[in-house]
Amino acid sequence: MSEATRLPPEPLPVTLLTGFLGAGKTTLLNTLLQQPDMADTAVLINEFGEIGLDHLLVQHFDDATVLLASGCLCCTIRGDLSEGLEQLLRRMDNGVIPPFRRVVIETTGLADPAPILHVLMMHPYLLMRFRLDSVVTVVDAVNGLGTLDAHPESVRQAAISDRIVLTKTDLVDTPERIADLAALRQRLARLAPGAPVLDAAKGEATPAALLGAGLYDPATKIPDVSRWLADEAVSAAEEASRAHAHDENRHDERIRAFTVATEAPVSAAAIDMFLELVRGTHGPKLLRLKGIVKLAEDPEHPLVLHGVQHVLHPPSQLAAWPDDDRRTRLVMIVRDVEPAMIRRLFDAFMGLPAIGQPDRVAMTDNPLAPHTLRR
Repeated sequence: MSEATRLPPEPLPVTLLTGFLGAGKTTLLNTLLQQPDMADTAVLINEFGEIGLDHLLVQHFDDATVLLASGCLCCTIRGDLSEGLEQLLRRMDNGVIPPFRRVVIETTGLADPAPILHVLMMHPYLLMRFRLDSVVTVVDAVNGLGTLDAHPESVRQAAISDRIVLTKTDLVDTPERIADLAALRQRLARLAPGAPVLDAAKGEATPAALLGAGLYDPATKIPDVSRWLADEAVSAAEEASRAHAHDENRHDERIRAFTVATEAPVSAAAIDMFLELVRGTHGPKLLRLKGIVKLAEDPEHPLVLHGVQHVLHPPSQLAAWPDDDRRTRLVMIVRDVEPAMIRRLFDAFMGLPAIGQPDRVAMTDNPLAPHTLRR
């Protein structure tokens, strides 16, 4: 057996397609599956009978899998997600179904995406065979504002997305709807500042625009940290949000996207304890975390972090820094947590002093204090 044969196969990219009821997930999925770029794609759904895939695209393959005319495999999941994914892998590995090179998972409209991401991050076998490529959230341009106001599930779906697809923009044909769409875009930009917003009616939601959103550039296979983190966009949105008043009664105003960055190397123990404390204290409120860390013990090989709520994907190290930016950068999306609290905690683990006002006055105004501390 050759060395190449003994090596495990490269993990298959997984795209999670989510969005609230009636947003148009199935319409988008139907459109995507007819594209040549989506050939050799496995599609997992909750119930085949509920998604309404174009019957002209579907051919029965066996009891749980159908073969689409495009060459895509569609697996109906009536049980656990991990069971459905393992089932597809077994059939592919045993030659029962044609090989596939990516997976799209469509959630129900009311689903919280986090548990699905947990499966991909925690299952000991699946995390070797799959890697999360992107979370794509579909938003109804006509009803999106009302949905965000009424349903916190839709807010979470948008907040953790890597790509947002606006549907039904062709129905925005009155001054009121045009104003609502502008307001919706603003809210989505605050919720997910790092996620490009694509207009399906204008043909922007192509496979090329939606796929390949993970850490590695699909064309070069080289890590593209800036694109994946989108930390500059997050920082700019955070700065802009400080200048505006917010309605704390709205679901999306309780969500914050922000960055924590430092030029200084971070010890492995410090970053591990920091993440453990954040996850233990704010686990359910930590919607998503992405990061790259300059380790004090190994500064030439950055550590890549990815977490959802209390679950952290096994960290990995890159062979080298992919660009000239060698800062530690953590992008966090949180609910009901003040970013300043997380930043103070990070500074504490970095060993940076946080002097309170009484202490500062006592030190600087005290005649017995060292000369360097006096005003």
